[in-house]
Order: sequence, then C-alpha cells, then structure tokens
Amino acid sequence: MAFHLPPKPTPQHSTATAGGVAEPGHAKPHWLMRWLLTTNHKEIGSLYLIFSLTMFFIGGIFALVVRAELFQPGLQLVRPEFFNQMTTMHGLIMVFGAIMPAFVGLANWMVPLQIGAPDMALPRLNNFSFWLLPVAFGLLLSTLLMPGGGPNFGWTFYAPLSTTYAPPSTTFFILSLHIAGISSILGAINIIATILNLRAPGMRMMDMPLFVWTWLITAFLLIAVMPVLAGVITMMLMDINFGTSFFNAAGGGDPVLFQHLFWFFGHPEVYIMILPAFGIVSAIIPTFSRKRLFGYASMVYATAAIALLSFLVWAHHMFVVGLPLVAELFFMYTTMLIAVPTGVKIFNWVATMFRGSISFEPPMLFALAFVVQFTVGGFSGLMLAISPADFQYHDTYFVVAHFHYVLVPGALFAILAGAYYWLPKWTGHYPHLRLSQWHFWLSVIGVNLTFFPMHFSGLAGMPRRIPDYALQFADFNMAASLGAFLFGASQLLFVLVIIKCVRGGEKAPAKAWEGAEDLEWSVPSPAPLHTFETPPEFHPDRH
Repeated sequence: MAFHLPPKPTPQHSTATAGGVAEPGHAKPHWLMRWLLTTNHKEIGSLYLIFSLTMFFIGGIFALVVRAELFQPGLQLVRPEFFNQMTTMHGLIMVFGAIMPAFVGLANWMVPLQIGAPDMALPRLNNFSFWLLPVAFGLLLSTLLMPGGGPNFGWTFYAPLSTTYAPPSTTFFILSLHIAGISSILGAINIIATILNLRAPGMRMMDMPLFVWTWLITAFLLIAVMPVLAGVITMMLMDINFGTSFFNAAGGGDPVLFQHLFWFFGHPEVYIMILPAFGIVSAIIPTFSRKRLFGYASMVYATAAIALLSFLVWAHHMFVVGLPLVAELFFMYTTMLIAVPTGVKIFNWVATMFRGSISFEPPMLFALAFVVQFTVGGFSGLMLAISPADFQYHDTYFVVAHFHYVLVPGALFAILAGAYYWLPKWTGHYPHLRLSQWHFWLSVIGVNLTFFPMHFSGLAGMPRRIPDYALQFADFNMAASLGAFLFGASQLLFVLVIIKCVRGGEKAPAKAWEGAEDLEWSVPSPAPLHTFETPPEFHPDRH
C-alpha cells in the first residue's frame, strides 16, 4: 500500500492551546491546565497509558500481598478479611484500571495515526472519558480506608455475598464501577465515530490495519455489554439500600440470576481485553518477519466471529449451579466452537512467520511469547469448557492459572509488545536494547514460575481465594510466590526503559522498523502534536 502526504502548510506564529488548537496570540497555558484540558489524541493517549501503568503497579502490590501470605501454609502476615480485600481489589484494578485503559490509550494514540485522521472524532468527549477514570479509581481505592474495609467478595462480586454480607463501602464500589463504565462507553463511541468517519480518502474498511479492526469490534462489544454491568450493579444497589430482593432468595429473588447477568457482561469483557491484543500482535509479527500478514481477510472475519460467539458462551462459568443438561451441552459446544476462529488467528501468525526474514527485537520477543503462552491459556480454556471435567476444575487454582495465562502473557504481554513497538514513534528514540531484553526474559521466567504451578495445585484440589491451605500445596505456592515477586520486580525495568527512552537514546527515523508498512510510519519520529491536518491520499497496493 502507498500513501501520499500533502505538502506541509506554511507555519504561522501561533501557540497551541490546551485543547491542541493553534490560536495566534494566545499565551501558553500552565502545564497543569494543559494536561487537564487537552483534547489532543496523543496527549490523552499518554494520560491513559500513564494511568494504566500506575494502576498496574498498585494492583500488582495487592497481588504481592496475596502471594506473600500464601508463601507458606498458615496465617502469616494479614488477617483473612484483609486478604479477601486484597484479592478483590487486585482483580478489579487489573481488569478495569490497568488492562482496559492501556488498550484505550493505545487506541487513542494509534488509531488516528493508522487511518490518517487529524484527531479523534469527539475530542472534548475524549478528554472527559479519561478524567472519569481517576475519579472512579480514586473512589474505589478510598474504600480500603472506610469502616469495614473495601470490597471483600472477589472481583466477580457474586450476590448475595456482595449484597447481604458486604461491608458498607460496597455502595461506593458500585458508584466507582458506574463511573468507569460511563468512561468505557464514551470512549467506545468516540473510537467508532473516528474509524467510520475520519479514514483517509481512499481507505476502505478492508484496507485498515488489524489493530483498527480489532478496536472497532471491541468498541461495539463495550457498548453492548457495559450497560448490562450497569444494570446488575444497580440491582445490587437496590438490594443493599432500598429493600428489594433481586438476588435474595429469602425475599423471592434468585442469586443465580446475578451470575447470568454478570457473566453475560463478563465473558465478552474477556474478549474486550484480548481482541486489541490480537491487533497489536498482527502488526508486529509481519513487521519483524518482513512479510505481509497471512490471511488478512480471514483475520478480520475471525475477530468478528469471536465477538459474536462471545455472547453465546457465558454460562460455561456456571456449570456447577445446576443448569439443565441441554444448557450444559449448548454452552459446552459453543465454548469449544470459539476456539476455531482463535485457532485461525494463531495459524495465520505462524504462517506469516514461515520462511520470513525474522529478527528478534523486543516487540517481536513479547509478541512471540504472547502467541505461545496465550495458546497455553487457550488449551486450559478448552479443558474448562468440557462440562463434566469443569465440575472438578471449578473454583480451583486451575481456573486462576487459566485466567492469568490469558491475561498476563496474553493481554499484558501484547500491551508491552505494543509499547516497545511504538515507543520510537512516541518519543523519537529506540528503547534501550539490553534493558528491554532483561525485562523480557525476567518477565517470561517470572510469569511462568508464578502461574504454571497453579495448574498442578488446582488439579490437586486447592481452592482459590483462600488465605491458608493444606501442607501438600506448599511447594507449588512457594514457587508461585517467588515467581510473582520476580515478575513484579522485573516490571521496574520497563519503567526504566521508558524513562531512558523519553530522555534520550538512539534516534529513530520516521520508519523505525524495517518491515513496518502502516501509515503511522510515514510521519516523523516523534510524531508531531498535530498530524494529518490535510488528509493523506491512500492508495492500496493491488499486488
């Protein structure tokens, strides 16, 4: 494909305002007001990424409290009720505060650059969407300081545990989720409007990079399922404060109704956290294989198929609640079916690398680790999909291992791969090679040492979300705790890589990676604050 950039307009004497609009004669705003009021997609993308990294470390500290307690049998460091708060807050912050905002930040930065748009379609809404997040998570973290402590009922907050037996701070937890949900919905609307309306002239839908496609589909998923979450937590609010009995069996309600509603949101949510990762990896593997992506159209259709099937599999989380046999069979088969489009993607990535001229820069290392380890998570997911087997696996550490193999070496490694891939475009400098390699290898060793033993402790019968355990699980838990601290410490290297990259390092040209072909590599590195004020002409290569 080819791009023709128009000549740059003659520069005029002006100063960019906080909103990113050049207005002659305006004084430069204070840095605080600039970042508070900015409507520039690159600056808002950076805010999302910084926020996500901050939440990642906060959620990670909570996880390390859990792993420190589980290092040996017996109650070591914290009380069981605080242990439950840590497990709950770790899950909530990692899912809603780290992984999702990171992908939204990458979308803010890269989608306009990849489609030749000057900015997001709704810039002020973009600013509002971001600033809802610090409010939401500030509120969520403040619950730890309230009487009775923070949420202590698991990140899935099953009723009636979260309604009848919950601490008083649960109402504030519900409000924080509402605010975060509004942010997600507004951000999704913005992304859809941008992709559908602001593509460069000549760029058809099937010319878009896979990252743009995956985010378009993810945005529709967000709009479809976030209102379901809003509905179920509003029903919780009514049960807690207004005497209703949606989920209270004593009042005629049904606790299993909560699970149906939650997982109708929750399983598409899992794909909200993984589809953009597919897009990132689909950009990186062709670049470092020096080949075109194998089966582009099939990748688009597979992404759409995964999104549609994600609405038909939710009750595989509920095999043990007493579903009728026909429902168990339906959800078992649909869950197995969703492995087919996922397998198409993995096959296409491997086929792209086949006979390619592969080099192993840091983005490619993380992308390859993603492909291998996400596949491990997929295989354990197929084991969980088999209804009679799930009766044994359910609520054990095997489920914890599966979920984390999908989200840590899956979603998180893809985010790290994307960060290393686009850092030259963001900062104008290549990431420090040796530090990046250390970060990768320590992360891979740490993540596998943490989560692989959990498969075995789960198969041996260790329940999840317990602060103490029997002696036969001691070795597996000790290994997992050592791996968790190694993995957590290795992420400090990533922060060091970013700081060194921002402050200097080897200069990157516009096309920082030899095999990169997408539109973002046609603008200078670092990308100017304003790009594509006059849209580029897009000419798809027909060869």
